[in-house]
Amino acid sequence: MSTPLPTFSRRALAVAALVMAPMATLVGASPLAAQDSTSSSYTIALNQDNFFGFYPTFAGTYTPSKKHKVDVAFYGTLWTIPAFNVGGAANGANLWTEFGVGARFRLADDRLAIKPQLGITNGSLLSGAPTGGSPNVFDGIVPSLTVNYASTRAEGEVYSGYYRAAREVGPVQLDFLHYWANAGVKFASIASVGVHVETLRNSRTTAVNGSPSNTYRWVGGYLQFALPHSHAFARLTAGSNVNEGATGGFYKLSTGLTF
Repeated sequence: MSTPLPTFSRRALAVAALVMAPMATLVGASPLAAQDSTSSSYTIALNQDNFFGFYPTFAGTYTPSKKHKVDVAFYGTLWTIPAFNVGGAANGANLWTEFGVGARFRLADDRLAIKPQLGITNGSLLSGAPTGGSPNVFDGIVPSLTVNYASTRAEGEVYSGYYRAAREVGPVQLDFLHYWANAGVKFASIASVGVHVETLRNSRTTAVNGSPSNTYRWVGGYLQFALPHSHAFARLTAGSNVNEGATGGFYKLSTGLTF
């Protein structure tokens, strides 16, 4: 007996097609440039905070030709928090996994970078899971936009990502809007300090009597050390959770290497 193919949300498929079309054109149209005109970078980071737990990430870019200001980009997040394997075993056997591709546009003499990407999640956090767990390929779809700025004295980043359930597997589907912004100044050759604001909002839930709500709203600051010759960095961010009814604060630590 044949196994039926999984059913995906029409809206999720439409968003995927809309975002992926220009990305496919970019990759397919990239010229076969000479080897000395291309460049690439790859960043691996270890992250931990008091909501998402421990989560390694990676991000890469490839420049087909230095004459152009458009790069191919990709990223991934290896979520390890057991609470995200909804309906699964407590040991994290149904871990959430995220991967995405996109493009990076470099402007203002490469000081400004705009990076639209489209990711997919695998697991059961967005699509739900019946009792006993259900590891779902294409659990959700994640269109996102990241804007980075870096100069001799200033730095900043703005991020927005929408986590949309792509399938209806279990009884409850969830959508999330995650966004943050930070800006800082470099007060030494290897150190910078700045402010950070971040919000995670549960924008849709199919749970009985459920309604959209903010999961957290963080406001604080950061201290970062970056070693120019090794391309290694470490950033500590901490502050308060200003969400209504929240108590305590937040903290996150990130460290990584670009090569």
